[in-house]
Amino acid sequence: MTKVLVLYYSSWGHIEQMAYAAAEGARETGAEVVVKRVPELVPTEVAQAAHYKTDQKAPIATVEELPEYDAIIIGTPTRYGTMTAQMKNFLDQTGGLWAQGKLIGKVGSVFTSTATQHGGQEATILTTLPVLLHHGMVVVGLPYSFQGQMGVDQIRGGSPYGASTIAAGDGSRQPSEIDLDGARFQGRHVAQIAAKLAAK
Repeated sequence: MTKVLVLYYSSWGHIEQMAYAAAEGARETGAEVVVKRVPELVPTEVAQAAHYKTDQKAPIATVEELPEYDAIIIGTPTRYGTMTAQMKNFLDQTGGLWAQGKLIGKVGSVFTSTATQHGGQEATILTTLPVLLHHGMVVVGLPYSFQGQMGVDQIRGGSPYGASTIAAGDGSRQPSEIDLDGARFQGRHVAQIAAKLAAK
């Protein structure tokens, strides 16, 4: 059975919602899917003052477990057009895995959220992909066969690089059904490709 990890960081819950949607899509393929998050680096009092969502139920991931999965789908909000410090800190600890080639040939994918439409969605995904490529992973995006990313009739996340959502500057906009569908599609797509690669 194909094993998929959805690994995320979420401050206000937008990426958390997208992570569970991606997991739902991956499970539709029959894959075994685990949702985990990276550790918070912000002091508790600062997180509470900023109204971070502190009741997230996903367990904390460890670097050592990453080789157990056939695919890893990373979810991170943007910070100035790149991944969060929390996700970067976690990924920066994978040097031992890199040295041993433990993630070579596994499937990697990324989704994100931003405050605004042009707040760095594509930049965040594109600046996260080099980590996956340095590990020798097979990168998978969100193909245009997901038609939800097309159209201008409403606010939409999503690009060929990966699913995304737009949260608004105050975090008030929650992921739309189209945004969540994009994450589901991406999760399903990743799991399908991982299964094909694992079967070879």
